[in-house]
Amino acid sequence: MAATTKIAISIDKKVLDRIDRLVAKKMFINRSRAIQTAIEEKIFKLDKTRLSIESAKLNRVEEQLLSEEGSQMDFAEWAEY
Repeated sequence: MAATTKIAISIDKKVLDRIDRLVAKKMFINRSRAIQTAIEEKIFKLDKTRLSIESAKLNRVEEQLLSEEGSQMDFAEWAEY
């Protein structure tokens, strides 16, 4: 398991009550695990969104041409594997 670091945070009482209910229902082993999971999922979503945004900047025609580069060669010219 990765190393962990203890931190102090401020959290809305209503949110903490919801976390406590999830822990009581055994959905998480403790508050720390619930909060850590929530943060990891949020970061994953942000990274995924960032990838989508960056991918949208690509020129589709240019990317298609790059992907097909070399495929127009005669099969006889391809290296044998």
